[in-house]
Amino acid sequence: MSAPLASSLRFAALLLFSALTCVPGAAPAKTVPGLQPVIEAEENIYTYENADNGAGPMWCHGSTCLVRIGKDIFASGLETLKDTKPLNNCRWTLYRRDKSGWQLQLADPAGRTREPAPLAGFPDGRLFLSANPTLTEKDVYSGPACPEILQFAARDTKTPFERLLPVWEGKPAFTEHSYRSFAADGPGHELLLLQNINYTHAEWTFLDRAGKWAAQGQLRWPHGAEYPKPEPIRVCYPNVVLKHRAVHFCGVSDIVEPYPEWQAYKQQLTGNKWDYDFRRLFYTWTPDITREKFRPWVEIASRDKTCGWISVGDLWLAPDGAAHMVWSERAIDERLRAKFFPEAKQSQAVNYAVVRDGQVVLRRTLMLAEEGKPGVVGSWPRFQVTPDNRLFVICYASGTEVGGKAISENRLMEIRPGGEVGPAVALPFNKPFTIYFTATVRGGSPPSRTLELLGQRAGEPLTMSYACVRLW
Repeated sequence: MSAPLASSLRFAALLLFSALTCVPGAAPAKTVPGLQPVIEAEENIYTYENADNGAGPMWCHGSTCLVRIGKDIFASGLETLKDTKPLNNCRWTLYRRDKSGWQLQLADPAGRTREPAPLAGFPDGRLFLSANPTLTEKDVYSGPACPEILQFAARDTKTPFERLLPVWEGKPAFTEHSYRSFAADGPGHELLLLQNINYTHAEWTFLDRAGKWAAQGQLRWPHGAEYPKPEPIRVCYPNVVLKHRAVHFCGVSDIVEPYPEWQAYKQQLTGNKWDYDFRRLFYTWTPDITREKFRPWVEIASRDKTCGWISVGDLWLAPDGAAHMVWSERAIDERLRAKFFPEAKQSQAVNYAVVRDGQVVLRRTLMLAEEGKPGVVGSWPRFQVTPDNRLFVICYASGTEVGGKAISENRLMEIRPGGEVGPAVALPFNKPFTIYFTATVRGGSPPSRTLELLGQRAGEPLTMSYACVRLW
């Protein structure tokens, strides 16, 4: 099995597990005074074909492919090219919503790529798309790529765009496997692009408000000295915040299974020589990307002892400088339980933490499903921040409530000052969103009392859809 196909299968398996697994519980959704969500739009944008290249439209889920600029909302898409072999058998597309619905604005006229194209926006009307076109010939499986940022005018996205070529430290060997992160300080009119280099580090470059690539560097991965064979711990699918030149970065470990006994046993079960670790949540930050180095890595959460699983959710930098983060986790890999940790109990949770100056100062479990009890599993948590800095979390909830009622819905809850968690409210979609981006402030969209989603709905795995929800 090829490495890209293996990557695709492991990622798809994780998404399927988070969306469909039913283990014990969470409280039913309620009606909350003052919070009365109204669905203002729920519509399909485009369908796509599986490119069989290890990626897909949600592959860059740590960034976003949905951006609002004033009255305009934009979405980037991924189109599979016919008669083109993987890996670089896709191209980016750009959509805009008007009074008649979603309209295709442009598609890459010449480039080929593997991964989706994250978006960012500025309130002055500039829209940015992160592209990573390959430099290989059409029949070449993989090879070098050339990252670029495409700048559009939001008022007319069908006109020619401006191509911005990032400046890097040295000459990094980029490929189609970019695992890149694209973040914007919308009010500050500044951008940050990070792109992975193999299993050692990420290259980063910063575009300042004057349009200059003002700083570059490397973010080296944390070191797994505790493993039987010490190695760097590649960190992937990160949420990245850029605000007043401070950068906060939170991602999950993504390396080949580091424990030989577990790796050998998994190979017996699956027949595959590969298997990947998604078990440790890491965080780092710098107060000023142009002046100060990233601080030492902080491990926020781990399920390493029982071969569990963690998925990054979202990250928000509050006005007081505290970093708020949310993620989902599963306690154990049940395939290994009988042989390696027979006393361990399964659980699944959506967890929340606040970090200040590298120290976790608050933790909360927002949803918890425990083995042996009927209940609801929460997955794919995202933040929604309002103009007055109220903080909400949207999740996909699936499973069985106490009493036997089957659940498949999106729920919204507020995290109040001091960490108090408000009751969950069900969002009355015709079809719930199982995986999704939001119009996040991390991509330059403004805080809003309107929640906007781009993603896949239950029963529609090859369709990308949009929703607009007025919270009150």
